Amino acid sequence: MEVPEAAYLAGIIDGEGTITLTRIHKNEYRRPCVTIASTDLELLEYLQTITNGNILNKKNYKPDIYKDSYILSIRKKVDVFYTLTAILPYLRIEQKRKRAEWILKYYDIVTVRNGKYTKEKLIKKIDFKNNFFTLL
Repeated sequence: MEVPEAAYLAGIIDGEGTITLTRIHKNEYRRPCVTIASTDLELLEYLQTITNGNILNKKNYKPDIYKDSYILSIRKKVDVFYTLTAILPYLRIEQKRKRAEWILKYYDIVTVRNGKYTKEKLIKKIDFKNNFFTLL
């Protein structure tokens, strides 16, 4: 990712994005995710080309009142880490910068590759998640 693209993406994430931990299924552990919501599909399609995310169409229950909206979701670990590493120097919102730093610094340390956690490692994984959600 080029510097101007990373800075632009950081601005979009500062304004309309989320850096969080999410899970797809009820019983799985949370994983990093970056999302951007917008009614501008062209913008999200451009951002998709530099992040490898997926665009989801949100259900519009009142199309006569509201524009269609979309979400760019970056969920693959390699894409999340690539994106966060590129945008970190340009993030201006403190909470988002701290969340990006936290994921980049600790996620790999507390995540077991095969998904089989010992009691000690599971405690560290849960502490990681709890501390993440208490960041500013």
